Amino acid sequence: MGISAIDCGADAVYIGAERFGARAAAANSIKDIARLCDYAHRFWARVYVTVNTLLRDDELPLAADLILSLYQIGVDGIVIQDVGLLECNLPPVPLIASTQMHIASPEKAKFLEHTGFSRLTLARELSLDEIRAIRRSVSVPLECFVHGSLCVCYSGQCYLSVALGGRSGNRGECAQPCRKAYSLEDDTGHVIARDKHLLSIRDLNLTEHLGALVDSGVSAFKIEGRLKDAAYVRNITAWYRSQLDELIRVKRLRRASSGTSSFGFTPKPDKTFNRGYSSYFIEGTRCLIGSMDSPKSLGERIGVVTAVQPGSFTLDTSTPLHNGDGICFLDGTAGLRGTSVNTVHGARVQPEKMTGIKPGTVIMRNHDHAFEQLLDRCVSTRTIPVSITFEETATGFALCATDEDGVAARRETECHAARATDPAAAAARIVQQAAKCGGTEFSCLRVDSGRTTATLIPAAVLNAARRDLLAALRAARQQQRPIERRAVTPHTAPYPELKLDYRGNILNKKAAAFYRHHGVREIQPAAESGIPMTGKTVMTTRFCLRHELGQCPCNAARVRAAKPWVLMDEDGSRLKLEFECGRCLMHVVVCAAP
Repeated sequence: MGISAIDCGADAVYIGAERFGARAAAANSIKDIARLCDYAHRFWARVYVTVNTLLRDDELPLAADLILSLYQIGVDGIVIQDVGLLECNLPPVPLIASTQMHIASPEKAKFLEHTGFSRLTLARELSLDEIRAIRRSVSVPLECFVHGSLCVCYSGQCYLSVALGGRSGNRGECAQPCRKAYSLEDDTGHVIARDKHLLSIRDLNLTEHLGALVDSGVSAFKIEGRLKDAAYVRNITAWYRSQLDELIRVKRLRRASSGTSSFGFTPKPDKTFNRGYSSYFIEGTRCLIGSMDSPKSLGERIGVVTAVQPGSFTLDTSTPLHNGDGICFLDGTAGLRGTSVNTVHGARVQPEKMTGIKPGTVIMRNHDHAFEQLLDRCVSTRTIPVSITFEETATGFALCATDEDGVAARRETECHAARATDPAAAAARIVQQAAKCGGTEFSCLRVDSGRTTATLIPAAVLNAARRDLLAALRAARQQQRPIERRAVTPHTAPYPELKLDYRGNILNKKAAAFYRHHGVREIQPAAESGIPMTGKTVMTTRFCLRHELGQCPCNAARVRAAKPWVLMDEDGSRLKLEFECGRCLMHVVVCAAP
């Protein structure tokens, strides 16, 4: 998957290690990560490894040993959440502040920069204005998510999974209770919604905002992709590579890695996993972002059913379906239904199942069979353009190569060659053989044969010289590859708060010592320590159900305080929703058992 992302143009790949990643199910061996590093580094692309869970005291030494092993195989950075690691003896590998650290203010960002983080991954909820404010306060690179699944809660601040079932998102084991079905009651006991996925939100797509994000000071754009399939990785990576290449051209920017990608297909974000898209809060305004009818992939809108016949339906669409496509639609009583297409005859579609399809049904395609086959057939490649020069020498000839980064290599070959009877043909053969770069990461832009007298050089000799040249260029690129090292310096910057409750995510003694060292006076243990969560806020989110359901009191002629509502799931759990209307926040609180 990582290699596919690199081939499709990624400048960096984030990957989970054997342990301590925020997706426990997406673990990878040191050996596999080393193989990915070797491939990525050919293009000066980077590999960042996530060690971004909260750690117990007994796990800190294991995590530190893991980070040392990752440093030794040449990873380019480690993504962490637990500040206890900063109190450990770590190698000088760059540290990246995970989005789990909830970097949402200039004060927090500045503190993390002063404590040694090389890069900051911003909270997903930020607007462009908030990003600009953070950019003005720090000098380290800023990353932000631009595509993929969204957590409805502030990242790193969600305790719903651990409160309801003991599985902590901060420990990489989130059970995703936010995607479950709930019923909703208002403060009078009236049922507002029943069996809806009320905390499920659409996926992120900031394609239209990439230029504004660049202007705001963001230099890395993250695609959420762990546990997604290969089609998603290739399609979405290729899409953003195409978008950013155009942005780089227009704004005269410099790309962060080398090479040119060839996809063999036209990327289309709607074709792979998505719950529908939103720009979230990037514009600083509120829009409808819920995916309440289903937490599953909806795909692309195809058209509307105009008539139903026995075993088939007629579809009004400009995007025809094909045999083998997967389709879905929302049934007002049964939620999301899906089936597959058996045959298509013009506008008439014969699906495997007709249940729930009626006139007026909006048909979505969540599996485009032809597009998936195209992705499987097409081989995405990434190559580094090089210019090659042929020179005659006193004892034979020399080949020189210079790549797009200015890295050069030269190889001389002793060769006793006869004068060609057809100089033009001999020169053409030299150019032809020297330009062959197949099977390597290089592609030849041009071959300059200079002032050759067009001697006859055996093809085998030329081929061997070219292979040696490209091997030397690869070695030169490896030697000149930009490598960042973290400077380990004492830091005494004060933390912007004096008290930290369970939302400070302090699970080990070293993390507590770190915050005390930076001026925090009162510290409570993390939710994952086993403290009772009844009556505590387990989510804080900018997603507000009152706004989503058209009952925001701030829309009324006279603003009034919003009274709490209650969410109930099928297991009997009750969650109180408290609305902080002045800041447009919704808090989810665990209720006591009835």
